[in-house]
Amino acid sequence: MIQTILYIHILSATAWIGGSLLLFALGILLRDREAQKSVYAHLGPIYGYFETFWLTLLWATGLVMFSYFGIDDVMLHAPSSDLAEVMSVKLLLVVLLTLFTVIHMIIAFRTHTTYRTPLQNFISRGSSMMIFLLNLIILWYAIDIRNLL
Repeated sequence: MIQTILYIHILSATAWIGGSLLLFALGILLRDREAQKSVYAHLGPIYGYFETFWLTLLWATGLVMFSYFGIDDVMLHAPSSDLAEVMSVKLLLVVLLTLFTVIHMIIAFRTHTTYRTPLQNFISRGSSMMIFLLNLIILWYAIDIRNLL
């Protein structure tokens, strides 16, 4: 059973991070602003729903594994252990990632096919960059946790 949960977690992470990498690459590689707008106008809404599904699965499977492997007990009874410290950082990063994702999606859905103010544009791009960076950092911590188990 836990192997299936881990499989779903890894599949979800692959879809989540892969989608993030794709959109990040498109933002860099598509130099033509009109082409960028066209691609994001078509992909954006689909991507938003697709990614929400995978992020929800990541949370659900992560919480199941958190309990199954007794990490809650480790954090409670041995908070200075390597596992508890690494997990604490990862949990904080995942919360931040989720917060940046919510901010980004609110702006994206409210301004889809309409004008964005400079502030909305700054916040949207900034949150997108943070999502990209946090994905890579969280992946590193996930590997650390797996090595500690």
